[in-house]
Amino acid sequence: MVDIPRAPVKNRRKYVYGGVGAVVLALLAFKVSTLQPAPPSVDRATLMIDTVRRGEMVRQVRGPGTLVPEQIRLISALTAGRVENIALRAGEKVTKDTPLLELSNPDVQLQSLEAQRQLTAAEAELVNLRTTLEQARLTQASTVSLLRTEYQEAQRTLSSAETLAQRGLASAGELQRAREKAADLQTRIDLERQRLDMVTKQNAKQLALQQNQVERMKAIAKFQENRIASMQVKAGEDGVLTDMSLELGQYVVPGQLLARVAQPGRLKAVLHIPETQAKDVMIGQHASIDTRNGIVPGHVIRQDPGATNGTVTVDVALDGPLPPGARPDLSVDGTVEIERLKDIMYVGRPAYGQSESTVGLFRLEQDGKTADRVNAKLGRSSVNTIEVLQGLKVGDKVIISDMSNWDSYQKVRLR
Repeated sequence: MVDIPRAPVKNRRKYVYGGVGAVVLALLAFKVSTLQPAPPSVDRATLMIDTVRRGEMVRQVRGPGTLVPEQIRLISALTAGRVENIALRAGEKVTKDTPLLELSNPDVQLQSLEAQRQLTAAEAELVNLRTTLEQARLTQASTVSLLRTEYQEAQRTLSSAETLAQRGLASAGELQRAREKAADLQTRIDLERQRLDMVTKQNAKQLALQQNQVERMKAIAKFQENRIASMQVKAGEDGVLTDMSLELGQYVVPGQLLARVAQPGRLKAVLHIPETQAKDVMIGQHASIDTRNGIVPGHVIRQDPGATNGTVTVDVALDGPLPPGARPDLSVDGTVEIERLKDIMYVGRPAYGQSESTVGLFRLEQDGKTADRVNAKLGRSSVNTIEVLQGLKVGDKVIISDMSNWDSYQKVRLR
């Protein structure tokens, strides 16, 4: 027999398998491309989670501050001088007559001596002027007295001449001369009396002017004496010496602060409230002051009209007793109650959420293992809570700690 050669049979099955494999790979690649990236995991122990609630929310603002005396006496230098002696240091109790320090200034002493010399000279001038003027007045009064005597004599002569003339024993010329002399003396008396009145009035004016000069010299001398006395610096008020930073030999100028004296037991809190929150602070609002050794109630009594370094200074009067250890310049934290909001929805204040804004918050799912980002519209805020207007409902649990590291994710897993 003769073998007949045959054509080779093609293996079609392997091509079918290859095509199916390529299709499967393409589908897998498409599926993978459409998958979302796996959510990152976050340690639950590092998160702060709060539940949305409905009810009354107390709006508060908080700020750091210090305790300061309600009444502080600032002791300033009235004159320049060099510190010669320091009797006390800060922290000691004083009375109004307690000496604090001693200053010296030879120039001030010389000025006081010169003022005393000028006062003595003015007083001597007053004495001399009074003597001179009194002598002039007496001279004028003597002149008036002499003329009065002459006038009276002339009146008697005129009376005798009239009597003799009636009897025919005196001539008409003699009578006329007697009358003219009496009239002349009357006129001279009137003039001299006017001159005496004028001298008396002028004397009074000159003495008053010189007396005023003496009083001015006395005031200057008293002022110089007070300058010397002021160099013996005293407390001026009962209390506690809170500031005395001078050193021996230091030179001070007029107006320079030398010391502070505060009344113990009468303290207030001076808080520094952020200017964005201070707009709602009003006088009379309740406050609480945390002294780290107890909380003292109080109320707002004053606030600065302007802001400094982003804060507004608010003074709080303390309504309760201070705890042991409370003293001036003690650091405290104060909380001021702004208002109470009834029947609103609120949640713990997020680390990055501001009032009247819309923020993204991670809300926990019911399984408690994942959290989705939702947009929540926030309203009025307090220290630890904030009003929720939209985006959440009562009972929702949200993460309020800082989640800025996961801003690019819509979901996180909690582990």
